[in-house]
Amino acid sequence: MGRDDHSADSSLFLSPRAYFDQMVSDAFERRKLKTFPMVKGYLVELLEFYVPTENLFDEKDSSGRRVRETLAETLLKAQSADVLVRIELLKKLADRSLYISGFFGDSLQRKLVDVDYYADMGCMAYGALAESTREDTLAKVYREFARRFLEFVEVLHHISAQASVTNEENIMRLYEVYAKTGSDVAREKLIEKGLIAVPVENLPLKKQQ
Repeated sequence: MGRDDHSADSSLFLSPRAYFDQMVSDAFERRKLKTFPMVKGYLVELLEFYVPTENLFDEKDSSGRRVRETLAETLLKAQSADVLVRIELLKKLADRSLYISGFFGDSLQRKLVDVDYYADMGCMAYGALAESTREDTLAKVYREFARRFLEFVEVLHHISAQASVTNEENIMRLYEVYAKTGSDVAREKLIEKGLIAVPVENLPLKKQQ
């Protein structure tokens, strides 16, 4: 393989963070949204956090199945917790509301608890975070999410559509499988979808095994 071929192949590979940064920037450009850089960075970190699908869940039930607290349960815990725990729970509530609204909003439309409920809870939680944090810059980020929650839902929805996310097979799951196993099948599917696969040796999850 010549040097030019090697360069072309290496351009196919990005880390998850670089991939999501690219996707977020593209979504903002396509939707003609403007905000300050830390908001984009926050979205990239949120997407990266949910690459391991278990981060969408809280614990396992008696049968070993992973379960997720309802938003109301998380809010109730936050209201009775001390300051640090309350901030942690509010952040989980806010981020999860945003992520689920953006990536699974279509399926929510068919349920009793719809996107409007998630949006209300997310806006409330980000607003409460803005009031609770002592760091001015971070408070500004939270206020931006509280004020423009639905706009950022649209950003995530755009990314989900670009990644051809479906209920059966989604980009988060493909990344997780590839990260943990180095599966050639998962890698090929990522490339088939027009995505950028990550070299196995560069993945932190693989290194930890």
